[in-house]
Amino acid sequence: MISVEGLKVEFSARPLFHDVSFVINDQDRIALVGKNGAGKSTMLKILCGQQTPTAGVVSIPNDTTIGYLPQVMRLQDNTTVREEARKAFSACTELKELVDRLGTEMAERTDYDSPDYLSLVDKFTQEHERYLMMGGDNYEAEMERTLCGLGFSRDDLERPTSEFSGGWRMRIELAKILLQKPDVLLLDEPTNHLDIESIQWLEQFLAQSAKAVVLVSHDRAFINNVTNRTIELTCGRAVDYKVKYDQYVVLRAERREQQLRAYENQQKEIADMRDFIERFRYKPTKAIQVQSKIKQLEKIVPIEIDEVDRSAMRLKFPPCLRSGDYPVICDGVGKSYGDHTVFSDVTLTIKRGEKVAFVGKNGEGKSTLVKCIMGEIPFTGNLKIGHNVQIGYFAQNQAQLLEEEITIFDTIDQVAKGDMRLRVNDLLGAFMFGGELSEKKVKVLSGGERSRLAMIKLLLEPVNLLILDEPTNHLDMMSKDVLKDAIKAFDGTAIIVSHDREFLDGLVDKVYEFAAGHVREHLGGIYDYLRGHNTIDDKLQAVYAQQPKEAEQQPDKSTARQDYDARKDDQKKLRKARKALEDCEKRIASMEERIAELDSLLMLPENASDMTLVTEYTSIKKKLDEENERWFEMAEGME
Repeated sequence: MISVEGLKVEFSARPLFHDVSFVINDQDRIALVGKNGAGKSTMLKILCGQQTPTAGVVSIPNDTTIGYLPQVMRLQDNTTVREEARKAFSACTELKELVDRLGTEMAERTDYDSPDYLSLVDKFTQEHERYLMMGGDNYEAEMERTLCGLGFSRDDLERPTSEFSGGWRMRIELAKILLQKPDVLLLDEPTNHLDIESIQWLEQFLAQSAKAVVLVSHDRAFINNVTNRTIELTCGRAVDYKVKYDQYVVLRAERREQQLRAYENQQKEIADMRDFIERFRYKPTKAIQVQSKIKQLEKIVPIEIDEVDRSAMRLKFPPCLRSGDYPVICDGVGKSYGDHTVFSDVTLTIKRGEKVAFVGKNGEGKSTLVKCIMGEIPFTGNLKIGHNVQIGYFAQNQAQLLEEEITIFDTIDQVAKGDMRLRVNDLLGAFMFGGELSEKKVKVLSGGERSRLAMIKLLLEPVNLLILDEPTNHLDMMSKDVLKDAIKAFDGTAIIVSHDREFLDGLVDKVYEFAAGHVREHLGGIYDYLRGHNTIDDKLQAVYAQQPKEAEQQPDKSTARQDYDARKDDQKKLRKARKALEDCEKRIASMEERIAELDSLLMLPENASDMTLVTEYTSIKKKLDEENERWFEMAEGME
């Protein structure tokens, strides 16, 4: 589908990568990996034609379509969400206008036997078939399904895009790209602005509907669930692993071990040659051998070793005061903005030493409750911070509090204590500030770089309650591992707002779900929560979320009876849904049978101008599409 041969990119005569060759085939799901600065985003820009390489060729067939989602893009603010998403179907709407014009012309003309009229009927049939193959009148339903899958409610679709944050508008752009159904999808950090539910929906969409995908992501669970091939940009080259990410990690470790052994052998060989040359340089009897060794030495191509693996880097929080038994207690806490209730009656207790996750769709109040805990905004109800609690808070605006006129190294050196002062360079390297970068002043850093620096600074401060709001957004996988290990070893309490399942897995032992203005407690890890969450109907979840907390805390016989009645009611609903699904399948079979008959009739020359048959065919085809859509929705509901 796309062929890359001998690709080379240079910036200011410094090669980013060289001699890169690979092929993207249909149904390939490729994870493009490598350290920050290796050229992943540059590679995507070259593949979509936005950037020209220094040398090499990218061959793309003329009929191949490409959809590209960059990390940052300019967004329009003059339409509604629905109108903006509808732009993805511009070709479909233009074809609809053509079909309507042809249909009107056929209805107005009476020269049914003329060659021109027969040609018009052929053109109408051909274009109408093409219109139906492109999705036809069904595209509105497909558009709604995609937008809802990415987290929008149906009410959101009529709102102006200007009312949404940059993250939500990026979701609209992602929806537009997915709806265009390109042959190759190029996605640069697509999960940055998505919540867990939307990420899972995107995984399913890419697995079932996408053709070829090349993606850059630091979400390990996401790329493991989506990809079947991994291309690593390392040491200025591309190494192609025909496996998914987890298997690549194993193979890469083996490859690096082989490189190290080969490098050590080569270094020993070089040392032996130099030793021989030095010992016999001035002996006439050894002159020929010395010259031979010198030529061999000149011909040796140094073995390169992949970027240094800093996974052994460990970070330990400095000692701090022991907090009270209950660092955070909420009793009936609520927050509203005017008529809009973000959440109400939040009642929860976080014990000392617990690691808990706040999850839920964006806009459901996770960060709002964090701000209530921090005392940044007013609220209703009672919220108590425990005795001796020292809070370390990481929010998106945390980066703005850094001192701009000092260097990255000095920023961390000022807060590092004890042995950690000797390891500041290692720590900076683990968070992508190694080498010369550490001498940069804070004021020249990007927003993402400042966030990473603020995270390092927080990890070195003596606190006993950590509150982290989306801490992994600007971290690569190695940095996330360092952070995760540090939190796991942390003696204090941690509240983590995150959509990164792999990061939360094995880290938290309790999940608080924010949905529909309520907060529900789930015991267990993130995957325990997701398994339970995915087996309960959304409507039932809303009902359960509204049940009084006392009923959850004090189960008795009446509760058990209610659970039994609820299960019985669920079974009744399931039987009813199965019957509706079977009836739908019968209607679909009947319509498909009639369409087959009409196809046969319209193939006959005497029926080519029979408008009654054409109209019936068009009508049944439309109803069939609607019925298929209804079947799909019912099948999803049953699941």
